[in-house]
Amino acid sequence: MSTSTDSFDGGDDPTMEVITKKRLHLFSGRANRPLASEIAGSLGVPLGNANLVNFANGELKCKFGESLRGGDVFIVQSHSSFDGGSLNDAIMEQLIMIDAARRASAKRITAVVPFYGYGRQDRKSAGREPITARLLADMLRAAGAERLVSIDLHSGQIQGFFDGPVDHLTSVPVLVNRLRDLVPDGCVIVSPDAGRVKVAERYAGRLGADIASVYKKRSVDVANEAEALGIMGDVEGRVCVIVDDMIDTAGTICSATEQLLDSGALDVMAACTHGVFSGPAIDRLKNSALSRVIVTNTLPIPSEKKFDRLEVLSVAPIFARTLRAVYTDSSVSEIFDGENQS
Repeated sequence: MSTSTDSFDGGDDPTMEVITKKRLHLFSGRANRPLASEIAGSLGVPLGNANLVNFANGELKCKFGESLRGGDVFIVQSHSSFDGGSLNDAIMEQLIMIDAARRASAKRITAVVPFYGYGRQDRKSAGREPITARLLADMLRAAGAERLVSIDLHSGQIQGFFDGPVDHLTSVPVLVNRLRDLVPDGCVIVSPDAGRVKVAERYAGRLGADIASVYKKRSVDVANEAEALGIMGDVEGRVCVIVDDMIDTAGTICSATEQLLDSGALDVMAACTHGVFSGPAIDRLKNSALSRVIVTNTLPIPSEKKFDRLEVLSVAPIFARTLRAVYTDSSVSEIFDGENQS
């Protein structure tokens, strides 16, 4: 807790000294409160009460249970569906909380978004399409967020959509620490497509592994449809780990697994940051030849979506260290040795 003393010349009045205290406030929306509670525990601060209320017509209201005047406010919300709400409801909930904090005279408001919604709509791939990732960044800024903290955005260019500082974190340290216990020397890190090769290189560099890549063809007309057509790299007789930012419908992961095994891979597992698990994902993963599926808790995973080969790791310590650095105005990139910038 930092303090500062300001003196005011009151003319004939005695000099007044005003001591101001910087305060950290952490709040959470309803989409992933368990992660926010873990972050609060790691920071050693209480998770504040936003008193979120739904009206009969679906409108939402919040009223913070404490004064935020002059405070450093962090509002945590994963953009995902939750009990009683959709992904869009989660986004609107965070926007309303940010607006309420701004109107309560918070000194600085940071939007903490473990999973950034609409991240795949980051450019126009055809005519008459939106760039919704940019729209969402504009909405967060307009609501009053001065800073954005997120982890493993679908594409790095999203950082440029937000008109303010962006701390782009990476789950690589968490996933690599677990993989060190699981994979043997000489394993192969597999990029599911050409766009993820740089990420695969980061994993391979930390694990001393080789790299392979899947040649994938994605449908331009049907969402969530992709086909693995071949493998570039030597995987025969080796343990392979497919790394990606998310598993959505699991079509890409399962197709790549089949290709790797057909190419002679000894074993295949997957390590991804965001377990979206939409539609047929769980059935596909259960029926796949993957020996293990590792994700983090950026998104809530209900009990009905859990299965024996699924392992969920916590990124709460990463977020806690980052929020502490933001609060104390110290370096975030030093936490990751600069790897979060690539």
